[in-house]
Amino acid sequence: MPILLQLLPAALYAVLAAHFFHSRWLRPDLQAARGLQPWERVALAAVLLLHAWVLREQILPGNDMHFGFGSALAVMCWLALVFYWIESFNARLEGLQSLALPLAAGASALPAFWPAQHIVHNASNVAFRLHFLLAMMAYSLFTLAALHAVLMSIAERRLHSARLTRSLIALPPLLTMETLLFRLIFIAFVLLTLTLGTGILFSEELFGRALPFNHKTVFAFLSWLIFGILLLGRHFRGWRGRIALRWTMGGFIVLLLAYVGTRFVLDLLGRT
Repeated sequence: MPILLQLLPAALYAVLAAHFFHSRWLRPDLQAARGLQPWERVALAAVLLLHAWVLREQILPGNDMHFGFGSALAVMCWLALVFYWIESFNARLEGLQSLALPLAAGASALPAFWPAQHIVHNASNVAFRLHFLLAMMAYSLFTLAALHAVLMSIAERRLHSARLTRSLIALPPLLTMETLLFRLIFIAFVLLTLTLGTGILFSEELFGRALPFNHKTVFAFLSWLIFGILLLGRHFRGWRGRIALRWTMGGFIVLLLAYVGTRFVLDLLGRT
């Protein structure tokens, strides 16, 4: 794919980011007076569709699969903007979109300058592709939920100490952000459940047995359990605030250990 075409979503994200910065970030009074305008919604949707196509061509060109750190960040920012675009029908999220758009502009350009190092050849197996896409979306949304939780924690502390900056004033109310957080976690939990299920099916199809009992499997299921308890606690006990943020960060750290920690353990043991 020509590099200029790969950079087109980044350029369009940057244009939208500049527009939101001048029309929302610098004008909180205007942000309170109106939500996302129809032309803004259509323009953002068009860029998201273009970026989705570019990501597909970058990650799944033909029968091979190319994936790396740059692609992971690009996918995460794309999912964040898709989520905020959908949720903008129910709440004022221009402040969050103003934060996400510059990040998306930078992340979407990474695969063009930082090509994927991990290449899986002959990755045309439908079950494998389904498992990979589900896992990528689940981990991206959990990462987004963790970042969302950190932002909420900062905003809550600044609010209690009466030290609000312009950036925090532009954010949605804490109750709205909390609702978004649990919606993110629920969607990611469903995707993680499907990831583990398809992983079992894929392992049986490829190796003739279920998922192997190793560090990656244990941490993945443990994170699934933690997020499941969090959702149950929210539903039955009304968990919110700091307890919800702690469980969110705990589940994310365990999920991170499923991959980063597993690689470290294997390297420590001298395995490949």
